[in-house]
Amino acid sequence: MAKSRGFWADWTFGKVAALSALLVVVILIALAVVLYGESKLAIKTFGVWKFITSTVWNPPMNKFGGAPAIFGSVVSTIISILIAVPVAIGVAIFLTEIAPHYLRTPVGVAIELLAAIPSIIYGMWGLFFFAPFMRDKLQPVIHATLGKLPLIGQWFEGYTPGIGLLTASIVLSIMILPYTAAISRDSFKMVPDILKESAYALGATKWDVMKDVVIPYAKLGVVGGVILSLGRALGETMAVTFVMGNQPVIPHSLLEPATSITVTLANEFTEADTDIYLSSLFYLAFILFVMSFFVIVIGKFLFLKKVER
Repeated sequence: MAKSRGFWADWTFGKVAALSALLVVVILIALAVVLYGESKLAIKTFGVWKFITSTVWNPPMNKFGGAPAIFGSVVSTIISILIAVPVAIGVAIFLTEIAPHYLRTPVGVAIELLAAIPSIIYGMWGLFFFAPFMRDKLQPVIHATLGKLPLIGQWFEGYTPGIGLLTASIVLSIMILPYTAAISRDSFKMVPDILKESAYALGATKWDVMKDVVIPYAKLGVVGGVILSLGRALGETMAVTFVMGNQPVIPHSLLEPATSITVTLANEFTEADTDIYLSSLFYLAFILFVMSFFVIVIGKFLFLKKVER
């Protein structure tokens, strides 16, 4: 009897787990089908390539192009990742290898609390504090340093009210930092002590141990944290809506106002008064869905598999 109960318990558990996994796939497919179905009018009217490459977004004239929004989403995500990942890894190294024990718990809790703050709070902080600070303090420094560099100096020209693509990217980097930091810290903690102690016994410095032992051993977790942060940055809405500027143009400078797919959807969805306008917004949402999907797929089946090998 006990064996029979155990069999049915295992069978039920297996079926429930399988149905749960199947439900996730069904929801994913349903989202794709709905977004594509609502986008068909815009796809038929503007085409795939023309919509993606067009820089015209003019609702009164029923002319829509997704290039400015796609550009803003991609560039803000890349900049935020470039800023957040080195800082997050540095935080993880500090918490696991350098900080005294009485600091590790409070600092670790503070980092994790950053992930619990609602995105709208980041947006309000960015609009009322960081944007003026960017305008008055950081822009002169940026012009004096990055603005004079060859090749990239042109991306840091002009003075703006502080609201722009770079401001949104910095706020976004602060938002995604705790994800990479927390996952990297947990990955570093999983490194066997015997490996680190052996390296120290051979005369390695703390820098050598981190560079040659800890990070290579934990790189799978670090890459996973980066991919998670990348997906979070692509889909963020409220924080960047406050500080990006909502200008449907491709900016000539990172300091200028811009837009992104999520910003466009948040600001204009309630204003869509024609079928082609609404369909174009759904088309942007479908493009964002595809971008996020391929980011995760590429990360899972390319980078993570390479690290595993």
